[in-house]
Amino acid sequence: MLHDAESRLSARDDLAASVLAQNRAAGRKVAVAESCTGGMVAAALTDIAGCSDVFTAGFVTYSADAKKRQLDVSGEILETFGEVSLATAWAMAAGALANSDADVAVAITGIAGPGGGTEKKPVGLVVFARALRGQDPDDYFTQRIQFEGADRAAIRQAATMFALELLQPDKDALRPSEDVALPAP
Repeated sequence: MLHDAESRLSARDDLAASVLAQNRAAGRKVAVAESCTGGMVAAALTDIAGCSDVFTAGFVTYSADAKKRQLDVSGEILETFGEVSLATAWAMAAGALANSDADVAVAITGIAGPGGGTEKKPVGLVVFARALRGQDPDDYFTQRIQFEGADRAAIRQAATMFALELLQPDKDALRPSEDVALPAP
């Protein structure tokens, strides 16, 4: 078990270092808006020494009120679609750009469990959004992923890794996509 945890941490650190190096080379700053990951993406990036020239802001907005206050997510979006929705993730990413000097922002919101899930929004459902400064907001990448067969820690770890991947410059061409199901290790 300890070896698995060390392996996951090593993979996370390698990916975070790559995100920082690739964005540094592209002259870009990044920001994250997190809900179910509770700051894990920001922690992964800030665990790497020298990150401050690339990582500009992290918003941990676990509650609806925090999403409204810190990221300017409208009450109408939250009431209509809920906190775990494409619209909310999209608004979180837009808010992270608007409230920082980042060039790219990723947002994460979901249901990590073990409780809180419903038939329409089961435990393991995580919604992501990715926004680039200057990009047409209609083209922001959004993705719903159902992480299956995992506990809370595994879902949060898998969501963190997916979010880090989304911060890579080679993901700039991504556009809104279909739902997918992935195992959470």
